[in-house]
Amino acid sequence: MKITARSTLETVAIAVGDALAENGIRAVLTGGACAGIYSGRLNSSQDVGFVLEGRVAPSSLDAAMATLGFSRQGSCYVHPESPLWVEFPRGPLAVGADLDLRPVPLRSANPRTPALSPTDSCRDRLAAFFH
Repeated sequence: MKITARSTLETVAIAVGDALAENGIRAVLTGGACAGIYSGRLNSSQDVGFVLEGRVAPSSLDAAMATLGFSRQGSCYVHPESPLWVEFPRGPLAVGADLDLRPVPLRSANPRTPALSPTDSCRDRLAAFFH
């Protein structure tokens, strides 16, 4: 999938989720991007955050992201044509102390793009607000 300046948050999230899955990397969409997709962009975000499940070599992550045109810049991945950037916050996948999260396929995406459930996404944003 080609990322352009007009690619939406959801399009970028799905493309990244697909690229990671195609490269054997398991990750779950979280944070403001997840909430923004579920809310129809009422929660605006310029970054797309995925929590990696398990250990992933930086070179493997760089290679997967490069398939979409992203390159590492510090702790984020940037794209020359998109204002959105991708980050991989340190895990584990949790909302506060709750580690019992069950990712769901992102709506309108194939099952290769797991995300927090709508309820867990709301809980995640509330936890981020209070911490």
